[in-house]
Amino acid sequence: MSESPEIPNTTDEDLNPYHMAQTQFDRATGYLPHLKTGLIDFFKRPRRAITVEFPVLTEDGGVRVFTGHRVLHSRVRGPGKGGLRYHPDVTADEVRALASWMTWKCAVADVPFGGAKGGVACNPKELDEADLRHITRRYISELGDFIGPHTDIPAPDVNTNAQTMAWVYDTYDALHPGSNNLPVVTGKPLDIGGSQGREEATARGILYATQAVLDSQILPERSSLAGADVVIQGWGNVGTHVFELFREEGARIIAVGDSQGGILNKEGLDKAEIEEHRRDTGTVVGLNGTITITNEQLLELPCDILVPAALGGQIRRDNAPRISAELVVEGANGPTTPSADSILAERGIPVVPDILANAGGVVVSYFEWVQNTENEQWDLEEVHRKLHLRMTRATHDVLAKQSELQQRLPAIREALEETRSKHPVPEVPHQPVTLRSAAYVLAIERVASVALARGIWP
Repeated sequence: MSESPEIPNTTDEDLNPYHMAQTQFDRATGYLPHLKTGLIDFFKRPRRAITVEFPVLTEDGGVRVFTGHRVLHSRVRGPGKGGLRYHPDVTADEVRALASWMTWKCAVADVPFGGAKGGVACNPKELDEADLRHITRRYISELGDFIGPHTDIPAPDVNTNAQTMAWVYDTYDALHPGSNNLPVVTGKPLDIGGSQGREEATARGILYATQAVLDSQILPERSSLAGADVVIQGWGNVGTHVFELFREEGARIIAVGDSQGGILNKEGLDKAEIEEHRRDTGTVVGLNGTITITNEQLLELPCDILVPAALGGQIRRDNAPRISAELVVEGANGPTTPSADSILAERGIPVVPDILANAGGVVVSYFEWVQNTENEQWDLEEVHRKLHLRMTRATHDVLAKQSELQQRLPAIREALEETRSKHPVPEVPHQPVTLRSAAYVLAIERVASVALARGIWP
């Protein structure tokens, strides 16, 4: 479960996640002047978008109608893969954005999946477990054959977990008897085909990506997490595991936040104390020995590493000039707007983008899918080893692509100017080349290579 800090938008900036995703994609295509315009249009649009409306008889005796979405962005590199979230603010545009980010995330991690995403607009805090089970079963039955082990594979996301995925599997299996249906969904309980290491996979992927970036000397005075001051926004699955894993590597977590606000202790926080306080009060705010701060103040604290691990649109045009971290590592999807990206780049603050940093979840989901398909069970050490290898390699690939693009920038600009007279081209890219643009270019090149090799059907 993720927390959703409320940070008001004090500007007229467009925070629509789908528009943000499109802008990020457009910026990346500026580095690809020879990419066919038809492929650009193809990659920007989802392959399929489904909206379902269905009634549920809730435990209080009433009937409520819920709206669910499922978007399959791409199947060029393999089946669609993407989480299922339950949140009152789920919209079709949000799901479209998340599905496209999943396509690029899978390509960056070199996982043979395409992107997908799903969600139901509901507030789990106001529903019983039985209500959530009914919503899940009805939603999956409404999707029918639009999901499947080799077409579109859900996974946990905001406010869903292993129990939710068990209901997804059971519903699909009841509707499709006689087959091995375990690979239809990942993030399941271990006893139902789940993978070791799945719960902390996203956070462990963030750890490995951060270590690889620091090892590259992206921060001249810091080559490891040891002794680093870290701020984490969000106290859900990702944030809590990042806290624990970074602490194990010698980092000092000086501030964390949830939907109610944040807490600060420059000497470092203790996770056990936070968890105990939160069990008693429902929030991290008010822990003895800490200073209470707002989520706005949390994001702007001076620190070595800032990990936004809540929801999207947290670092924006209005607060980006005051971000004081040396490095931003995106634990959430879409936490930094395109305008904020530009501001941080101009200020020399590198951002490890979501499509790289938090890819650990889909990597281990892929591992689970492989294990289910082959009727195997890997031990935890093997999962960690394979995840470390993929995340480190993906990070090195993005860093190498960034260096390559920076060197080729004059030639890229010249090529764009040559094609401008023939057809519209994206904006000519400016310096410096960001890690986000490098990750997008790497992903787009990988998807384009497969699309061209397969050919456009028929």
